[in-house]
Amino acid sequence: MNRSPQFSRRGVLGGTAATVITASSASAQSGPSFIPSFTRTGDSISQDRAFWEQVASLYDVDRSMANLENGYWGIMARPVLAEYFRQTERINQQNTAYARTKFGADSDAVVSALARTAGVDKDEIAITRGATEALQNLIVNYNRLQPGDSVLYADLDYDSMQFAMEWLKDRRGVGVFKIALPEPATRQAILDAYAKAIRETPKLKLILLTHLSHRTGLTIPVKEIAAMAREKNIDVILDAAHSWGQVDFQIADLGVDFIGFNLHKWIGAPVGIGFLYIRKGRLDAIDRHYGDGSFDPNDIRTRVHTGTANFATILTLPLALKLHETIGTAAKAARLRYLRDRWVAKARALPNIEVLTPDEPGLAAGITSFRVKNKGSREDNNALVVALRDRHKVLTVRRDGVARGQCIRVSPALYTTEEELDRFVAALAVETSMG
Repeated sequence: MNRSPQFSRRGVLGGTAATVITASSASAQSGPSFIPSFTRTGDSISQDRAFWEQVASLYDVDRSMANLENGYWGIMARPVLAEYFRQTERINQQNTAYARTKFGADSDAVVSALARTAGVDKDEIAITRGATEALQNLIVNYNRLQPGDSVLYADLDYDSMQFAMEWLKDRRGVGVFKIALPEPATRQAILDAYAKAIRETPKLKLILLTHLSHRTGLTIPVKEIAAMAREKNIDVILDAAHSWGQVDFQIADLGVDFIGFNLHKWIGAPVGIGFLYIRKGRLDAIDRHYGDGSFDPNDIRTRVHTGTANFATILTLPLALKLHETIGTAAKAARLRYLRDRWVAKARALPNIEVLTPDEPGLAAGITSFRVKNKGSREDNNALVVALRDRHKVLTVRRDGVARGQCIRVSPALYTTEEELDRFVAALAVETSMG
């Protein structure tokens, strides 16, 4: 379905109330984008079909394929896409005249808006091209390590972050230790695994945690693990690439001083934007990136130097944040968990299906992975992904790196329908019965 990128005042919801979001210097351009209001029709927000149909109507989706691979990045809603087009056109027209005279103030306003949504001080965050850039900068520039110290990460952590942790071995002379998280997992088993690692790893100074794993969707009790680490004077760097926007939490409640976030996954901003967080008072633990001198050494912006940024992406962020807030983090989290639980309950009833992510409250969100029993190879999982895609028009993705075998990840989005999930489970039943 093709639609014009223009988003009128009347909007897709037939003239509902609208909120205007626009960059400070954009008022003379082709017109702002609008976010409609949404009407709740029932007590259970996760199953309020009319509400979620209103939300889904903001997304232009090709329904010929049931896309259950939304963990890669989140598509922009129509008003956000329209704003991105508008800002791209404006930047292309004004070029360096805008970049040299107005972008500084506009980008500062964007950071302020992001800080308000995140519930932190604007001096504690800096925009990056994504969570990978944010986390790599935090890891490789962490300066509290001495030769002979140790660092720790887990099998479910993201590959690029594992690479950065391993890099510390040669560059910092530290011991690098890796643990496998329990499968099947429970909250207590996860806490026990980290407690054991903290207790047994010699001279442990730094732990990498992943709030919500891109491999299996396992969501770990960060606050409790960070508290255990803090008691031993161990720092934590947290990968929140998948959790922010998918899980309802406050940054201050986690007790972590260094975090990397994505904004193009579950927030729905244009591809290529994220941010890093360094708690006030901890900036000196992270070196300036390649000795960056663009700002005062006590300015968090010296901890990342991206180069020429995608101006339009940054300027579009406030509208993406506004849509996120209009829908509500709690509502998004409830809906994604409901969609996840719908297919998981049916898949658990199928013979030989192992669902890797537990149902225990707090340990799962929208993403969940599974494997067919005794089929944990790359070839087995690739074959099933292809069969689901080509024979049944259901898109999933294979994930590796899990200690007990590879798996298939399922990531519904806000626009995913119950019927698409039922179609996926029916396809899974057919394909696994054939084996």
